[in-house]
Amino acid sequence: MGPAFVETLAVGKFHGIGPATAGKMNRLGLMTGADIRLQTMEFLQQHFGKSGGYYYWVSRGIDNRPVRPDRIRKSIGAENTFFEDLWNETEAREALGPIIDKVWRQYENHEARGRTVTLKVKFADFQILTRNQTGALAYTSRETIEAAAFALLSPFFPTQKGIRLLGVTMSSFVDVADAERQLILSV
Repeated sequence: MGPAFVETLAVGKFHGIGPATAGKMNRLGLMTGADIRLQTMEFLQQHFGKSGGYYYWVSRGIDNRPVRPDRIRKSIGAENTFFEDLWNETEAREALGPIIDKVWRQYENHEARGRTVTLKVKFADFQILTRNQTGALAYTSRETIEAAAFALLSPFFPTQKGIRLLGVTMSSFVDVADAERQLILSV
């Protein structure tokens, strides 16, 4: 199923292909995985250097990078796209509640605590803005995460365009024991 899926995938959706490379591919007439697959290894390496080999194989559904299931997690987050755009702060705060709940459930079981809360806002015109707050201490309760997320949200209002998506992410992790020691020392 992999090769069939990859054929229809837009080049910008491939892992490792950012906006600049996607733009270059599009200028070369490469819009989908099927378009990349039609190219030779030599063509891809000529235009994209050593990454050309990766694009050649991944466009065929072959990715030999090792799977690392035990890698250290750098962030925990959740987001939600809304059926109807949000226009006021009250409904945006209400919409953030379940997102924060989901992040908190994952975060509670994680072996570290984050010092950074990031808020992601996608507008109806698909513009995406992120704002973050990094504290000296790690966030250790749902309430403190919510307060930070709400503080990051407030400057977006009043808004001239509806909000289509909201997301919250925790990052800049420290060990749980270190977070608890910092909290005790700060009191």
